[in-house]
Amino acid sequence: MTRMSIANIPQAATAADAPEIGRTLARSFGDDPMMCWFFPEEASREERLTEYFTTLFTRHYVRHGVCERTASAAAFWVAPEAGELGVPDAETQQALLEVLGDRAGIFGEAIGAAAAHTPQEPHWYLAAIGADPAARGQGHGAALLRSGLAKADAAGMPAYLESSKADNLPFYEHFGFTVREELVLPGGGPTLWAMWREPQQAADAA
Repeated sequence: MTRMSIANIPQAATAADAPEIGRTLARSFGDDPMMCWFFPEEASREERLTEYFTTLFTRHYVRHGVCERTASAAAFWVAPEAGELGVPDAETQQALLEVLGDRAGIFGEAIGAAAAHTPQEPHWYLAAIGADPAARGQGHGAALLRSGLAKADAAGMPAYLESSKADNLPFYEHFGFTVREELVLPGGGPTLWAMWREPQQAADAA
C-alpha cells in the first residue's frame, strides 16, 4: 500500500481535528461562489472561512453528523435518523452570524431559501465536502464521497447535496447525482444546484 493510498483512507473526524479541518475547508471553499458572496473581502476570506467551518464542525457536525477526513480533505454528512439535529441549533446559528458580521442578513436569507427546497423524504445529506487545493486530483474528495455514499447505499437511502460551483457538477454526476433543482439565491446571490442520488448497489458506487 502506498503512502498516498494511506493518506486517502477516510477516517472518523474528532473534535481534536477541528483546527486542521477548519483550515482545509477554508482553503477548499476559497473560490466557491456562495462563500465568496458571504465573505467578499478576499484579504480576510480564508481566516473567516476557517472560523466559519471550525464553528460548524465543533458546535454541530462533530456532535450530530457523520464526519470523516483524509490527510487533505473533510466531509460532513447528516444521516436521516438525526432528524431535527441535522439543522444547527440556535446557539450554533448565532455563532455563525457573529462570524458573518454585516453579511449575516444575506446569509440568513440564503440558508432559509435553500432550506425551503430541502427534500422531505428521508435521505443522507452531504452538508460539506472539500479538499485542500494543493491536494486536488489526488483522490481525497472522491474517497470521502465514496465512503459516505457507501453508508447511504447500505441503508438503502438516497443522498442529497447543494453546490454553488458549476465546475463541481460533473464530479457529483460521476457518482450518480443528478440536478434536481436550480435555485437563484435571494439578494443577488449565486445559483445553487440541488442534487439528488437514488440508492445504488455497492458495485455501482465505485
